[in-house]
Amino acid sequence: MEKIPMTRAGHTALETELKTLKSIERPAIIRAIAEAREHGDLSENAEYHSAREKQSFIEGRVKELEGIIGLAEVIDPKKLSGSIKFGATVTLVDEDTDEEKTWQIVGEQEANIEKGLLNIRSPIARALIGKEEGDSVEVKTPGGVKSYEVLKIAYI
Repeated sequence: MEKIPMTRAGHTALETELKTLKSIERPAIIRAIAEAREHGDLSENAEYHSAREKQSFIEGRVKELEGIIGLAEVIDPKKLSGSIKFGATVTLVDEDTDEEKTWQIVGEQEANIEKGLLNIRSPIARALIGKEEGDSVEVKTPGGVKSYEVLKIAYI
C-alpha cells in the first residue's frame, strides 16, 4: 500500500479524532441505543434507528482513521530545505493582482484552504513542487490560468 504523507500536526489531529470517537462518541451511542431499545417496538422507534445510523457512521470513521494512521508517513518540515516540496510554507504573489497568499503544502487528510493548508494533490501544489524563490508558476484553475511568483519558501 502507498504511504500517506502528513505533517506531525495532521497526524496528531487524526489521532485525537480517533481517540474521541473511541472513548467518548462510541460509548455515548451505545448508551443511546440501549436507551432507545427500552422504549419498545424497534420497527417504529425513530430514536433507535437514528442512533444505529450514527453508530454506523462512527464505526466507519474509526475504520477509516485507523487505515489512514496505519499508512501515515509523518514528515517533519523543519528537517527539510531547498526547493518547494511537501511541508513547505510558500508565499506567492499573484502576478495579475499583486495579491499575496501563503500556503503550507500538506497531505490530503489535513488540507484546509481556509486555514492556508494546501492539498499536495491540488493543481497549485503540483505546479509549485520543485520551484525555487523567484520562479514564476502558471497554474490552470477553473477560473483560467493564474500566474504566481514564488516570494518565499520556509520549512517551519
